[in-house]
Amino acid sequence: MSKIKVLYVEDELFLGKIVKETLEGRGFQVTMEPDGARVMKLFNAEQPDICVLDVMLPNRNGFELAEDIRKINDDIPIIFLTAKTQTEDVVKGFHTGGNDYIRKPFSMEELIVRIENALRVRKDNPANQVTTDIINIGRYQFNLNRQVLMCNNEERRLSYRESELLKYLWQNRNSIIDRREMMNFIWGNDSFFNSRNLDVYITKLRGYVREDSAIEIITIKGVGYRFVVE
Repeated sequence: MSKIKVLYVEDELFLGKIVKETLEGRGFQVTMEPDGARVMKLFNAEQPDICVLDVMLPNRNGFELAEDIRKINDDIPIIFLTAKTQTEDVVKGFHTGGNDYIRKPFSMEELIVRIENALRVRKDNPANQVTTDIINIGRYQFNLNRQVLMCNNEERRLSYRESELLKYLWQNRNSIIDRREMMNFIWGNDSFFNSRNLDVYITKLRGYVREDSAIEIITIKGVGYRFVVE
């Protein structure tokens, strides 16, 4: 069985050495880089399974790196490590493509659990599985295998998480869907970080289906959403 590859970007060399050795002791394959300017070359060469990025780095910070990574790969988990504590930094981390955010100082057990959580493969509830490759959503056709939404002979390719979220909404259409259930399904936890993440993905999906007025994603304040297809 191949080891999980972690791209770890940290300019505090003493801390980095401890984290790298601990992760390797748990069976991960770790590539560590202290300079933000060299990260993308390593990313392309190593093809990691997950990225753990310090925010404050020389030459390119973690937020900038996350934006660059998302241009290449929309689905790889990205975890930020930072000493910053302001809420706006957490939100910025999310908007640049992060999946999780750990404040320094942190325990190694917390980091390992969060890495494992980010990598966990979620299985759909068999009772809710879609049994066809293509489903009709109003005027749209949604190809699950290709992760493509089609309307009027135009195609929009969705990311993995966009596709999973749209499928989940369709499976629970015309019912009130709890936010926490959605977050646990898509990301494996209902953290503050993923709550903000969900809001952005919902906004994206609303934009994708705006051509059909019979489709609506309604916010149920304090509860979740309702995916209405008339």
